[in-house]
Amino acid sequence: MKQHILSAAALAALVFPLSLSAQLTDNFNPPKAGCCLARTAQSLADQLQDWNQLGRYYDDNRRLVAAGPVPNRVVFMGDSITDGWKLAEAFPGKPYVNRGISGQTTAQMLVRMYPDVIDLKPSVMVVLAGTNDIARNNGMQTLKQITDNFQAMSELAQLHGIRVVLCSVLPISDYTSRTQTVGRPPADILKLNAWLKQYAESKGHIYADYYAATVDDKGFLKNGTSNDGLHPNPDGYRLMIPVVDAAIQKALLK
Repeated sequence: MKQHILSAAALAALVFPLSLSAQLTDNFNPPKAGCCLARTAQSLADQLQDWNQLGRYYDDNRRLVAAGPVPNRVVFMGDSITDGWKLAEAFPGKPYVNRGISGQTTAQMLVRMYPDVIDLKPSVMVVLAGTNDIARNNGMQTLKQITDNFQAMSELAQLHGIRVVLCSVLPISDYTSRTQTVGRPPADILKLNAWLKQYAESKGHIYADYYAATVDDKGFLKNGTSNDGLHPNPDGYRLMIPVVDAAIQKALLK
């Protein structure tokens, strides 16, 4: 029996060389667990019930629909950069509706097209998206998967008589304490912007080039226009206002 056990051990050593990394450890040092895990799990489960956040603007959408269409209404669809933009201050007196949601990708925005854009019967839709797709907020994606979502949003809007303004993704920077180039490589931003510009021109949409208005000679978001290298601060938004204003006016004339 002892000889049999030794033979088995020798065979195991041949099949599983000692050079393989071990799974067992002498020290137990797992990632730190937070308190109240059940509550955390419940919170995540609740969020997954509305993964695209259709509830965010549900009540306001009902109010706007009940009030009826407004001439030259513009809906701004986007992520946190749109979400944090105080449109009433930037465009006083304009019937502009903010439908940005922080952290969202184009896939989530596509699902929101009917309640947050089409049902409001705007004249123009302004789309600023893509940076969170590049950052893999909802996982890995190909360029085509991202552009398919842009195309679907644009075609839905056009089908319902809504003119489309497609905005370039803004540059990022590493000028602040946040290193943005790791999660949002500048080369990927340029690649997506090249597609957006070409697509807009080929389909008769308007291209709003925020990138050109906010980039410096190093290819970064201009120093002083963002507090984290990603989101514009008031100075950053001031650079964006004339770009999108001209694009909207051009779209309204089409």
